[in-house]
Amino acid sequence: MTRMIEILLPILGFLIGAVSSMIGVGGGVFIVPLLVLFYEFSPAQAAGTSLTTIIFTSLASTVNYARQKRIYFKIGLVLAMATVPGACLGAYLTSIMEARLLGSIFGVFLFFVALRMIFNLSFSRSKQSHMKKSTGNPLMYSESSLFGSRREILVGVTLSFFGGVSSGLLGIGGGSLLVPIMVLAMNMPIHIVVATSMFTMIFTSIAGVTQHFSLNNISFEYALLLVLGTVFGAQLGAYTSKKISSSNLRKIFGTVLIIISIRMILKYV
Repeated sequence: MTRMIEILLPILGFLIGAVSSMIGVGGGVFIVPLLVLFYEFSPAQAAGTSLTTIIFTSLASTVNYARQKRIYFKIGLVLAMATVPGACLGAYLTSIMEARLLGSIFGVFLFFVALRMIFNLSFSRSKQSHMKKSTGNPLMYSESSLFGSRREILVGVTLSFFGGVSSGLLGIGGGSLLVPIMVLAMNMPIHIVVATSMFTMIFTSIAGVTQHFSLNNISFEYALLLVLGTVFGAQLGAYTSKKISSSNLRKIFGTVLIIISIRMILKYV
């Protein structure tokens, strides 16, 4: 039965890659519960396998976003300097935490991510612009203007470390935290944030995978099957991200994530 279900992984990977690329996350919020609930992976093994898949999803998305000239490469590299050690620490923590605790933490985390998706708390471009006008903080429409503000850089780097920890610990790319960090703490435009988040995830995921590999937490067979779908889905998501509204899509998948999060929590309580 399991072997038959494995055939569905490339198809599921395609859908995950498309949605993840469109909203600026790596896809771990879908991949980890998929592997835990339907393929009987331990949370640690699911995290390692998920991060392996996210490396290729991030690369595929970055190629497309780079063509659209939507990535702040220097900012992405600066943030990666914080997310990389955080991801290594997070991956190491999976070796000393009980599966029950790790699964419960992911379930709770997933619940809050779902709420953010449903209520669109990641901010649309118009809402973000209105917020910056009301607070008096201008949007950073260029990398040079952003580097001119040391406060935004310092806060962004500090918070990104914890984004890296969550990435290595939970098997997510880190976009669920990086996107609000860049929007709220660094005043970056949302269309730049989504693209830059995917670029930063390349380094974050590689760091986490390196640690997970040493802990034998990766199933390369399952990762490959997922990658066969995610790399193509990520291209579609990056291409359509500027052409369609993702509001309804967020609500649909947010509702699905709430159901999944409840199942994850009940599995380990």
